[in-house]
Amino acid sequence: MLYIGVDLGTSSVKLVLMDETGKIHGTATREYPLYFPHPGWSEQKPEDWYTQAVDGLKELLKDVDKSQVAGISFGGQMHGLVILDENDNVIRPAILWNDGRTQKQVDYLNNEIGKDKLSEYTANIAFAGFTAPKILWVKENEPENFGKIRKIMLPKDYLAYKFTGSFCTDYSDASGMLLLDVKNRKWSEEMCKLCDITTDMLPKLYESYEKVGELTAELSSELGLNSGVVVAAGAGDNAAAAVGTGTVGNNKCNISLGTSGTIFMSSNNFAVDSNNALHSFDHADGHFHLMGCMLSAASCNKWWNDEILKTKDYAAEQKGIEKLGENHVFFLPYLMGERSPWNNPNARATFTGITMDTTREDMTQAVLEGVAFATRDMYEVAKSIGVKPERTMICGGGAKSPLWRKMIANILNIEVDVPACEEGPGMGGAMLAMVACGAFKSVEEAAAAIVKVDKTEKPDPELVEKYEARYQQFKTIYPALAETFDKII
Repeated sequence: MLYIGVDLGTSSVKLVLMDETGKIHGTATREYPLYFPHPGWSEQKPEDWYTQAVDGLKELLKDVDKSQVAGISFGGQMHGLVILDENDNVIRPAILWNDGRTQKQVDYLNNEIGKDKLSEYTANIAFAGFTAPKILWVKENEPENFGKIRKIMLPKDYLAYKFTGSFCTDYSDASGMLLLDVKNRKWSEEMCKLCDITTDMLPKLYESYEKVGELTAELSSELGLNSGVVVAAGAGDNAAAAVGTGTVGNNKCNISLGTSGTIFMSSNNFAVDSNNALHSFDHADGHFHLMGCMLSAASCNKWWNDEILKTKDYAAEQKGIEKLGENHVFFLPYLMGERSPWNNPNARATFTGITMDTTREDMTQAVLEGVAFATRDMYEVAKSIGVKPERTMICGGGAKSPLWRKMIANILNIEVDVPACEEGPGMGGAMLAMVACGAFKSVEEAAAAIVKVDKTEKPDPELVEKYEARYQQFKTIYPALAETFDKII
């Protein structure tokens, strides 16, 4: 049978068609506009998501046996606020994850309600991207729109609603709303009261791999599909991508070196660190995960090469780097401020330790190492609360660099696996659909059958020792400069 994964991203929807062996039978991509009505705002029209997703599905299915399509599920951009009125009309454009208008509401939640209370209610603290601050913003700035709200949902859940008529979400995506009691997997009554909403405005909660409905007769007919195509709840994009890399079950890990960087650690047990340096969310496998997000990862290397060195040949810049663990130059990778573990928008990138004999290669090496050291900062937080994976998958554009993979392996002292197939959240969505259809008994079983390792980078004990000394030096730099960053903004 065939299964469709829908990756609802910020710039486009990407669709993948897979079978139970993991073979990709087709992909399709459709773009849609992103709107910036004011500086720092970021919005999209949910109607565009649906129109382009359906158009992409038609392309994806045009040359296949449509009778073989059994299920569909999603991986979607997280945190976005989609609000519908009593007639199921979209009230206003969706406010996206990367929208920065809610700082006032974030400060209110974190400072007046208090981080301890928020962590007690939801296992997390407020960030500008989260959904609850957006609801408060609408209440304060668009009271007429706020008064019309009857349904509140996340981006991918709008697609599920249009596909099936089911008002639903999953635990992993809901974890990023700051409205979910993550530990107990239920809506937080306290947070709903703070946002002046009721729980009946929120979707029914499902596990990511659970069936939420079937494609409507109208959509099935439009796509040429048989009736009874199962739709599963799906997951937030990071959790769906983790499923696609096999990061499910206890003590598994995935590191993503994209524009931003994440370290995603799955666990059978609920955990939250005392400073909320990592997000503590529910996972698509039915358990939990910790996630740290650094705002600049592969983008640091892109900035260094494109803007400073004026070159696009990234590989050539890395060829002369040979003395790993011996560099005296350090780079703080905070070009966009930093989220995990510092949660400081005023943090800035710096080079430290430059001398007259510093070379171009030293500087390039420092940029790559800085991202790896910052990843270890997040890894250390997880270890401190008992989550200690011994190996990790790695994905994203930065993962294509053998040198960077070697640095990650030795700086974290962890085996680094490269997946044989990387299709992102769409692949994870298709795998969740397989579980919902009964092709596999669990997400873990699906991952074991489908996800394969192409190559592994193992840490070298001598290099691990050298990098341990360097990391101990690196981790003193930000605390020494934190007050300075606040003064120079």
